[in-house]
Amino acid sequence: MRLFAAVWPPPAAVRELDEAVRPLRQRPGAEGLRWTRPAAWHFTLSFYGEADEDQARDLALRLGRAAARAPGPVPVRLAGAGRFGDRTLWAGVHAPDTGVGALTELAAATTAAGRRTGLLPPDAPPSFHAHLTLARARGRRRTDLRPYVEGLAGFRGTAWSAGELLLVRSMLPARGEPGRPPHYEPLERWPLGP
Repeated sequence: MRLFAAVWPPPAAVRELDEAVRPLRQRPGAEGLRWTRPAAWHFTLSFYGEADEDQARDLALRLGRAAARAPGPVPVRLAGAGRFGDRTLWAGVHAPDTGVGALTELAAATTAAGRRTGLLPPDAPPSFHAHLTLARARGRRRTDLRPYVEGLAGFRGTAWSAGELLLVRSMLPARGEPGRPPHYEPLERWPLGP
């Protein structure tokens, strides 16, 4: 199983962002991007890769404890956009007060759980950058993503609370199905906080 820990935005936040992204999908050159499905939009806290069933059970126990140690739901809002070079377009997150810090701490706890389970190397540093992937360049193609980032620069979604941590299985498309997006299946969910 390919596993990762994540926070999923609520449907209302996804709808708002989808409305803001829709015009970008119509821009000239947008067909050169693989747009992610709104139903799959999430914040990856830690990616673990392949795990067997014993590792998945151990990881789930550790993630449940990490969620219980969190101070509680994290106030956030989707806002703005950015890019990783000319390959990945993403929506950002604005977390008022302690939100970004709380998400970063939660990501560090999920990384520690992966290290203790043996799914991540002992020296694996937390590499969390709060973002939600919107699109990726197709194949080896490079795309100027600056106009897309500028198109979302003023976006500010409604505030919401990230209230649960999810352990998710990622299923890649079968060979012979290029371009088909991965399917995500939540395996476990835990409320954040005691």
